[in-house]
Amino acid sequence: MPGIIRQLSNLGGCTHPVRLAGHRTEHTLNTNTGEISPALRRLDSTDLPAGDLLVRCGNRRATRCAACAEVYRRDTFHLITAGLRGGKGTPETVTSHPRVFATFTAPSFGPVHNHPTGPGGSVRPCRCGRRHTDDDPALGAPLDPDRYDYDAAVLWNAHAGMLWRRFTIYLRREIARRAGLTQRAFPDHARVSFAKVAEYQKRGAVHFHAVIRLDGPGGGDTPAPHWASAEVLTDAIHTAARKAEVAGPELDGRAHSFAFGCQLDVRTIRGADFDGGVELTDRAVAAYIAKYATKGAETATGVLDRPLKFAAELAHMNLPPHAERMIRTAWWLGARKDLEHLRLRAWAHMLGFRGHFSTKTRRYSTTLGALRQARAEWRRLQAAIARGEKDLQPVDGAPADTEETTLVLDHWTYTGTGLTPTEEWLSASLAQEGDTNHG
Repeated sequence: MPGIIRQLSNLGGCTHPVRLAGHRTEHTLNTNTGEISPALRRLDSTDLPAGDLLVRCGNRRATRCAACAEVYRRDTFHLITAGLRGGKGTPETVTSHPRVFATFTAPSFGPVHNHPTGPGGSVRPCRCGRRHTDDDPALGAPLDPDRYDYDAAVLWNAHAGMLWRRFTIYLRREIARRAGLTQRAFPDHARVSFAKVAEYQKRGAVHFHAVIRLDGPGGGDTPAPHWASAEVLTDAIHTAARKAEVAGPELDGRAHSFAFGCQLDVRTIRGADFDGGVELTDRAVAAYIAKYATKGAETATGVLDRPLKFAAELAHMNLPPHAERMIRTAWWLGARKDLEHLRLRAWAHMLGFRGHFSTKTRRYSTTLGALRQARAEWRRLQAAIARGEKDLQPVDGAPADTEETTLVLDHWTYTGTGLTPTEEWLSASLAQEGDTNHG
């Protein structure tokens, strides 16, 4: 029993691990002679208590696996924070670069139920005459579903990623114009770095939150040019957002085009020394973005967190009427030959949105892959310490002139996903014990 408990504990609470059958063998390899030593260590899935190697699912969605989503949220927090404060390979001097936090919204597709606020945070009546609470399921639903532009709403989500890319092109142009530079010369003087996350509004339309930073030509490693300021960056963002537009398809004689909505919020990010609810701190921004990195359409609209195989499945899912109509619209549009490049049926559960939820430029900060690699290396060293090994060093930390390295030979095959009923019970017991000890 202790063996299976130890194997489940290593999952960190993951409830849908991937099950693999196979083996892994480690040998010492002499890089000069090519000689391979006998096996130093061997791991065989048949020797494991669960009968398989259990690997965390790594799903970022909180509705699918809360434990893995929490790891993803923390990684995203550190990634965003590194680009604001430095660390993880990013110099601390980035705190002196112009930085803003911007929110880009979708246009209107028809009036919806909302809860507008007045001075002092007082809640005003919705257009329907009611005062909705924050958890009112009517929020985001159209006042008149028959007049709501569902086609445009789904197509907006499908083109949102392309619109963001178009915006970044215009942003560089606008900054260059304000600096008196040509577009060709701009990369020699400055670089725009950003990290963004997508979020669904209650009405099911995607909008973006982004940290945008103005660097020198080498990214965060080089100082921003003398003319760079938060004001220049903010003004350029407003202009670029107004100009950015993506041409869409023609449906029933109506040509669609897509642009951001008129509600654009751009705020300067201050350093960690500012506080008091007035200044926007880097930590607050990182926490806000990381929170939405683990959410999908299902958290805002109550829709699905996995693809549909058939539209008939919707009849048994008891979805909110507005969300179901968005999905059915995406499914119907996905049948059109002229829209097959959008793959709307594959992304109907996402209300048409097919982009990445979390993206960043290369020079913004570290990567999620680097953070995962560092965590895996830490676990490897901890396991080696538990085995009583000495002279430990990271995988990439061996001296350059060493004659020996480690050769790993492994072969794994997929056998399934999830836990057996007994493993589920033990895993839940471990989670309860952890909560008790934490409390």
